[in-house]
Amino acid sequence: MKARNKKVLAGILSAAMVLSVASTQAFALGYTHGSDVTSTDTSWSDWQQEWQTVATDYTKVSMTPGADETQLNFAWYSEGSVDDATPAVQISTHENMAGAKTFEGTAQEVKDVDSQNPDSEVDFTNGVAYASNYVTVTDLEPETTYYYQVEKGANNWSDVEHFTTGDFQSAKMIFVGDPQIGASGDKGTGVDNTGAENDAFTWDRTLDIAYEQNPDTDFIISAGDQVNRTGQAKEEEYAGYLNASALTSLPVATTIGNHDSLNTDYKLHFNNPNVTDNGDTDAGTDYYYSYANGLFIVLNTNNYNGAEHEQTIQEAINAYPDAKWRVVTLHQDIYGSGADHSGTDGLIQRTQLTPLFDKYDIDVVLQGHDHSYARSKMIESDEGDHGTYEFSMKPDGSDYDWDHATNSVTGEKYDLPDFTDPDYIPNDNYYAFEQDNHCYVMQDYPDMTAEDPAGTLYVTANSASGSKFYELISTQQDYIAYRNQNELPNYSVIEMDDDTFKITTYEVTADGHANQIEDPFTIVKTADKKRPTKDTSTAIRSSIVGTTDLSLGVSTEFTVKTADEEAATHVNVGNGEKATIDTVKAWDPETQTATFRIYQYQVGEGTTGVYANGEKLFDATIVDRPFVSDTTQNFTMQAGQSYQVKLDVPAANAGYAISNITPSNVAVLSQGTTETQTNADGSVTYLYKFTAGSTGSATVSMTMAGKTYNLFTVTVE
Repeated sequence: MKARNKKVLAGILSAAMVLSVASTQAFALGYTHGSDVTSTDTSWSDWQQEWQTVATDYTKVSMTPGADETQLNFAWYSEGSVDDATPAVQISTHENMAGAKTFEGTAQEVKDVDSQNPDSEVDFTNGVAYASNYVTVTDLEPETTYYYQVEKGANNWSDVEHFTTGDFQSAKMIFVGDPQIGASGDKGTGVDNTGAENDAFTWDRTLDIAYEQNPDTDFIISAGDQVNRTGQAKEEEYAGYLNASALTSLPVATTIGNHDSLNTDYKLHFNNPNVTDNGDTDAGTDYYYSYANGLFIVLNTNNYNGAEHEQTIQEAINAYPDAKWRVVTLHQDIYGSGADHSGTDGLIQRTQLTPLFDKYDIDVVLQGHDHSYARSKMIESDEGDHGTYEFSMKPDGSDYDWDHATNSVTGEKYDLPDFTDPDYIPNDNYYAFEQDNHCYVMQDYPDMTAEDPAGTLYVTANSASGSKFYELISTQQDYIAYRNQNELPNYSVIEMDDDTFKITTYEVTADGHANQIEDPFTIVKTADKKRPTKDTSTAIRSSIVGTTDLSLGVSTEFTVKTADEEAATHVNVGNGEKATIDTVKAWDPETQTATFRIYQYQVGEGTTGVYANGEKLFDATIVDRPFVSDTTQNFTMQAGQSYQVKLDVPAANAGYAISNITPSNVAVLSQGTTETQTNADGSVTYLYKFTAGSTGSATVSMTMAGKTYNLFTVTVE
């Protein structure tokens, strides 16, 4: 939808985040304050007065895309019972509403229905009765300006507002993440909610700037967390969110965030199209819609049932099989780069959703949750076997247990690190969970154009309101092509036509300028048919792209995905003196994948390239181990002979425990630790004793920070 004459207010470890053995510095950052962005006018002080009225007006109208571009959905509260509600919208092509057509809908009581914790249902509206009204407007024409009013009670029509439809052949969208109205400082309720007061102001400011820059915008896509107070009454936050002036002319396709999820107030405020029975939480379910040549699928990933999300994708594709583009929006960023989520709860559904997005040829996934901007490389499933994970609720039902990931099949729990604590050392079982999430292969496009690419692009939005920023994780993950955290509100502009999908991202400065933070990234489709097959015939994708670290004694597995059997068969290293490659799993013509292991077997420094059929996949750089062993070379022993090994761990790594120091078989018998000593400089020295057993060879290995190191091999004579 497009509007004219907008008023603008004056004045976002390597592999899948393998932890380094140094402490991870990760902190939640600040937020954007309204008084800091309007130093040349009275907008902030004027807003502080206006907030007194806005915070208590629960009847703001929300517009949502309809099932397709010819429809538009409306929702709003009206004071009084359902019996008093008159859910109706008038539409006219004349500003005086001449010849208006009336569309009628349905109403429901505004109340909390908390299925997860029914004993703690919330009174949203301070004991005053309200009804939620739903109306769908149909038969819209392209490139037409419409005027509308909604009925907030018998003959109580709202002020006239307007929107303008696009050409229905292409689409321009503003993509935003985590407005999270109230997150900047949740102090008080109602008009005393100063966080909501602040964030509603900066949210309105961002949308005004974005809309002035892009007056031909058709609709907004929000990746979730519209509001802040999880599981509590927060109508002043919804009022602040819906008060943004751009939203009188632009529909928003919202996504259920974790802060939206634990109440029914979300689905009372948003009339989503094509609502399914899948992905259900108290806030609502998965839904989908079509616009121009795109199919847009919105998943409620607060529900961890991947099978249900697959049903939604299937239903959406069956409804719109000829869509040229398939775009998914979800809240949790399964491929993000923020410190607070990308290495913990952002991983929860990666192993389930990555193969689904591959299977159903999803072009783009739009994400939020991490309050920092990131753009991935083109990512596919590695076709391997991986676990499935979920979050459990706390015993009192008030929120999710964010400290543990649960294997949904075995019930095993994994401790998730607190990356906001620089001194936190992950428990050993975290590494098994993290390693299982290396479930992808990828391909990079540094020239910013991907022509008929295999795989899916993942984009994580920063906060559009600036209500809360998170630090980036200390080491950029290998699947990330670009990331940014300048502590400024962000938004992206998406332009989609029959051949191209282009995304350009901006940050809003304190003086109201929209600065582009990276060059546009464009996906191009060249085939003539409506749903072209992605070009996988010659592309070679790897689970490692760029550079990976290779430590003495550590074997690193990687997956190659290609339709070219020859390429998957001829995989080698450039420097055979330092490393070698073994085949773990031969190329499978059904999955088009093969798995290999690269292993450094000699002491030394430098980098070796890894190639598939002569095409470089990545570089492996030899790095120091996080400990020093006095025994690194293989040697021969006599049966019954004992020997001692000393391991020194420097102070920077002393918090990481050494575990599982074990021989590979009974040719060598471990007698365990004989001494542990903490030294004056903070380093730790371990002494281990082994005895040569039966004739044969055994490799002695140890585990530290989730990696297993081969120390040496003993041959017993």
